[in-house]
Amino acid sequence: MMKHLLLTALALLLLLTSARAQIDTTGGRYRRPIFSQVTVTRAVAYGAATNIAGSNQTLLLDLYEPTGDTVRRRPLVIMAHEGAFATGNRDDQFMTAICTRLAQLGYVTASIDYRLGFFPFDSANIGRASIRASQDMRAAVRFFRRDAATTRQYRLHPAYVFAGGSSAGAFMALQLGYLDKPAEVPAYVDLAQLGTLEGSSGNPGYSSQIAAVVNLCGAVGGLTWLEPGNVPLCSVHGTADAVVPYNIGRAFGQSFSPRIYGSGVLKPRADAVGIPNVLRTLRGAPHVPYDGTTATQVAYTDTTFQTVRDFLRPLLRQPGTVLSAVARHQAEAPQVYPVPTTEDVFYLQAATAAPFRPRQAELLDAAGRVVRRFRWDQPRLAVPRGALPAGSYYLRADELPVQRVILQ
Repeated sequence: MMKHLLLTALALLLLLTSARAQIDTTGGRYRRPIFSQVTVTRAVAYGAATNIAGSNQTLLLDLYEPTGDTVRRRPLVIMAHEGAFATGNRDDQFMTAICTRLAQLGYVTASIDYRLGFFPFDSANIGRASIRASQDMRAAVRFFRRDAATTRQYRLHPAYVFAGGSSAGAFMALQLGYLDKPAEVPAYVDLAQLGTLEGSSGNPGYSSQIAAVVNLCGAVGGLTWLEPGNVPLCSVHGTADAVVPYNIGRAFGQSFSPRIYGSGVLKPRADAVGIPNVLRTLRGAPHVPYDGTTATQVAYTDTTFQTVRDFLRPLLRQPGTVLSAVARHQAEAPQVYPVPTTEDVFYLQAATAAPFRPRQAELLDAAGRVVRRFRWDQPRLAVPRGALPAGSYYLRADELPVQRVILQ
């Protein structure tokens, strides 16, 4: 127990210390393919876990590094393949392409395998498969954090670890970034059967926190997973996706699949709660239109890569991308109370970190729709509930972190 606590403390200290440094993006690095060659290390073991067959499965990844790179601390992008949690592998065509192209920019990239399989085909088992896969991705993040804290073989900057994926892999990354409370896991999944959200796939004692999520044709099981202060989000999704809905629906359109929320509704939700995000909508495009070698598929690959590239690079110039942003949000955050409330009024109290100034404010519902606008003109303001029904709402005020309001 004491050893575990010491490892955790050391990992957090490393994160906080390294958060003060930015990534150097000069000379076209992370924008142009300045490395013509990429070194690929195959079948690196990053953990192990019990799979659906009851066997202990070694978890493997392929590592992509810019050949000849001399930078001491580099950003990392961890990617996961598609396959509906039933099939697929880490060296599929698209994973190879995007990991190679990002490495040519200067990133270290990793394409991971994860535990596959579920039976019977129902909501509970699909949900469990997605949680198992996300546990494996968390172990991959911890694997690299452990390396950054010990041998430094991969020369990674632990404050700049990003996670993403395609289709099922995107589900994993979204869950890693936003599914952070056991209570958010649907009861029918029975999280206790799987352990914890972190899982036990390897490398305990290190943080699985990431700096941003790359969501390619993925979805989440609940919009309320996205909350104020969460990490930035990049989404690419086709509007004609019949496998993972662009808006709201069920995977493959099948009734056995749980209700899921695609990129088209993730964006307004992220906007409503103040999460920096981008969405590249591919009009009329099907599921994973970038996966293949036809002229059209290659064009979609280019668009997807460019979207991810242009999303990630500005984050590298923000010192302590995640930690400093969270600290700043906490210092500036207004207080909303009581939460939850059954009263006819709730109160806003401005933070004392800066002088109060009047500002416009909005109240949004869980779908991101504005249900009320008002002027916040004094440090402590009573806000009448009026006819608002019970539910979760979000307070958005100019230049301030978004806050949650729960009416019962």
